[in-house]
Amino acid sequence: MKKIMFALVGLMLAFGASAAQFDDGKQYVTLPKPVAGEPQVLEFFSFFCPHCYQFERVYHVSDAVKKNLPADTKVTKYHVDFLGGDFGPVVTQAWAVAMALGVESKVTTTIFDGIQKTQTITDAASLKAAFIQAAGISSEDYDAAWNSFAVKALVAQQQKAASDLNLQGVPAIFVNGKYMVNNGGLDTSSMDNFVADYANVVKFLVEKK
Repeated sequence: MKKIMFALVGLMLAFGASAAQFDDGKQYVTLPKPVAGEPQVLEFFSFFCPHCYQFERVYHVSDAVKKNLPADTKVTKYHVDFLGGDFGPVVTQAWAVAMALGVESKVTTTIFDGIQKTQTITDAASLKAAFIQAAGISSEDYDAAWNSFAVKALVAQQQKAASDLNLQGVPAIFVNGKYMVNNGGLDTSSMDNFVADYANVVKFLVEKK
C-alpha cells in the first residue's frame, strides 16, 4: 500500500510541477503543412495495435491527457484502417457507431480486450455481440446506426483525417491540426514520467499560440 501511495504522490508531483519548455523536434513536431478543421486534440489508435493497448489499458495515457487539460478542451479519438487486415475497416465502422451513439467509453475496454486479450472478437458478428452488451443497446439500435448516413460520414471523416495529417503510425496525438506529439522524445525513465510528460506536452501544445 505504501508503494502505491508513493507512486501516486510521485505522479501528482510530476503533473503539479511547472511544465518545462518543450522543444519542436524533440517532444513534439510542427507539421510541414497545418490541416484546418481538425479536432483540437485528436488521438489516432487501433484496437489491433499492441502499443495502443498499452497506451489505453496499461498506462492510461488518454485519461491522463484529458484530466490535465482545461475542462472545455475536447479530445477526439479516431480509429485507423491499416491494421487488422480486412477486419480493420469493420472495426473502424463500429467505432463510428460508438461515436454516433456516444458510447465510446463503454465499449473501448471490451473491444480492446476482446481483440487482443481474449481473442473473442474475431469477426463482425462477435464484434457486434460484444459491442451491444457493453454499450447496453439493442441489436436494432446497432444495425440502425451501422447503416446510417451519420456513421458513414464518420468513417469517411476518420479516413480523411488520417490521410490529410499523413499519419504514419499509432498511437498518435495531434493538436489543432498543427502539431504532433513525438512519442520517442518523451521521458521514458519510468511509466509515471512518460505519462506525465505526455499529458504536459499535450497541454503545452493546446495552449501554444
